Amino acid sequence: MLVSQETGDDAAVYRLPEGRALVATVDFFTPIVDDPYDWGRIAAANAFSDVYAMGARPELALNVVSWPVDELPLDVLAEVLRGGLDVATAAGALVLGGHTITDPEPKYGMVAIGFAEPERIVRNSTARPGSALFLTKPLGTGIVSTAIKERVAPPELVRAAVELMTTLNAGAAEAMVEAGAEAATDVTGFGLLGHLARMLEVSGVAGRVDADAVPLLPGVLALARRGVVPGGTRRNLAYVRPRLEAPGLTEPELLVLADAQTSGGLLIVAADPDGLARALERRRVPYARVGETFAGEPGRIVIEGRPAG
Repeated sequence: MLVSQETGDDAAVYRLPEGRALVATVDFFTPIVDDPYDWGRIAAANAFSDVYAMGARPELALNVVSWPVDELPLDVLAEVLRGGLDVATAAGALVLGGHTITDPEPKYGMVAIGFAEPERIVRNSTARPGSALFLTKPLGTGIVSTAIKERVAPPELVRAAVELMTTLNAGAAEAMVEAGAEAATDVTGFGLLGHLARMLEVSGVAGRVDADAVPLLPGVLALARRGVVPGGTRRNLAYVRPRLEAPGLTEPELLVLADAQTSGGLLIVAADPDGLARALERRRVPYARVGETFAGEPGRIVIEGRPAG
């Protein structure tokens, strides 16, 4: 065993007898968009993201499905599975079956398995003081998903969110391994602040976030100001608030930083920020340098500036 649940990392890692590291994870959720094909694509990209966050490459997957067979036709499920298969194919992974149960609420996701060289595994627990924080996708997909449910999401914002959530973190993962990143995690259900707090805590360091450098999907701050915020985002903020030093930030501004993401970007800690930036740019991966680590109370986050938008 190389990585277990002890540090709350993105996936389990086990050294195989031949020497390679097997990286395993599972993720599934209820529909967050109206189109079943898009839901399948998002769920697959989200599951593979945990493999990428460890610096590995996904190679195998199994479908996990709960389906209300008496309420929803199976051709809708076929579209969900088609979306998952298309993203898996784009990732270079084989989908080798899975398991389906009857359930009143539809759910879909994947078991994702990848491989890496053990010495190239990127953990969430190895950040050191004085390193830069990079984020590779804008925030706001949780707020957009809630806006979709409440029928207040502009179509252009929905399209932008779907494109974001179906984009694989493959290039970002390759770049961070090439640049020798100190640590990484993907930004998903616990939001930027929650995942950062966990990373800082298990690494024994503190962190500073430049809120004005954090990219947001257009319009999500306005939605947060209207109260269009998922319950998970509010719970994220309540959990992390005791660790925050954020003078002057309003509740909506904090909520967008804590927004529960689906298939979010990678949060990467880099001792060589220029090298990481070059590696990301070569792969045309968008990124923002959003802060730094420093010696201080483990898990503490100082927020400077204000989110734009």
